[in-house]
Amino acid sequence: MTPDLTAASAFVAATGLELAEVTGTRVTGHVEVGPQHHTPWGVVHGGVYCTVVESAASIGASTAVAERGQFSVGVANSTDFLRPMTAGRLDVVAEPVQQGRTLQLWLVTLTREDGKLVARGQVRLQNVPLPAG
Repeated sequence: MTPDLTAASAFVAATGLELAEVTGTRVTGHVEVGPQHHTPWGVVHGGVYCTVVESAASIGASTAVAERGQFSVGVANSTDFLRPMTAGRLDVVAEPVQQGRTLQLWLVTLTREDGKLVARGQVRLQNVPLPAG
């Protein structure tokens, strides 16, 4: 049985990430950020960006190897926070930089409605066998 890679855990669901396109070479979607995502200083918490970056990359990478009976787990996440945000829509685009037999590298961008980049992240993932059961 292949798991539903678009089904979010409660943790990921709390970010509000909604997916539009999911393939092994591209994941797109968006997230509406607001006060529920804020730090005590009134801007979106960087952990939200990291979670969205890791989620989009993991979903795409896992989709790429699902037919091989594998999924992909993040081994490194480097997310840069470029602009503060308080509220609004962020468009998410994740695409592979490199897809190998055992490792993948994905680049994810989070862009606000005016086209300006808010955050970008790079995630290195390892392809591992799906758990038995």
